[in-house]
Amino acid sequence: MAHPTIDPALGPVLARTGDERAILDAFLDFHRATVLRKTRGLTDADAARRLVPSLTTLAGLLKHLTVVEGNWFRCLFAPEPGDVYVTSQDDADASFALGAGDTVESLVAAYEAACDESRRVAARFDLDHVVPHPQLGEVSLRWVLVHLIEETARHAGHADILRELTDGETGAI
Repeated sequence: MAHPTIDPALGPVLARTGDERAILDAFLDFHRATVLRKTRGLTDADAARRLVPSLTTLAGLLKHLTVVEGNWFRCLFAPEPGDVYVTSQDDADASFALGAGDTVESLVAAYEAACDESRRVAARFDLDHVVPHPQLGEVSLRWVLVHLIEETARHAGHADILRELTDGETGAI
C-alpha cells in the first residue's frame, strides 16, 4: 500500500524497495511522463516555437525522443526490415526538425506508441541480455535502460525550461 503522503505520480518513489528492473522501469517511465506533461495544454504553435538558438522546441523534443526510443529498443533488440540505427550527429540533429503535419497531438501519440513498443521489447529480455551496437560494440539492456533514463531526464530538463519560457508554467512534474 502506498504511503498516504507519497504522490502516486512519483513512480520512482513508489518503486523504492523494488528490484533493479522495477526501479529502472519506474525512473524511465517517470521521465517519459514528465516530458509528456510539459507539452500538455500547449497549442501547436507554442510547442513548435523556437526559444533557443538550436532546433530544440517542446514539439521537437517529442519527435527526437520518439526516434531515440525506436533507435535504442526496436532497432537494437527487435529490428524490423528497413530499420536503420541512427548513428550520425546530422541524423540526431534532424530528429528535432518538425514537419508540416506535426501537431502536439500527433507527436504525443507517436511518442506514447514508441514508449509502449519499447516497454514490450524490453520486457522480452533480461537486464544482462547483450546485443551488438554499431558504435559501441555491445550493450546490455541494463545499459540501454540507464542511458534512456539519462537521455530522457536531460530532455525533461530542457522541457522544463522551454515550458517556463513559453507560458510561465513551472514544476518538476
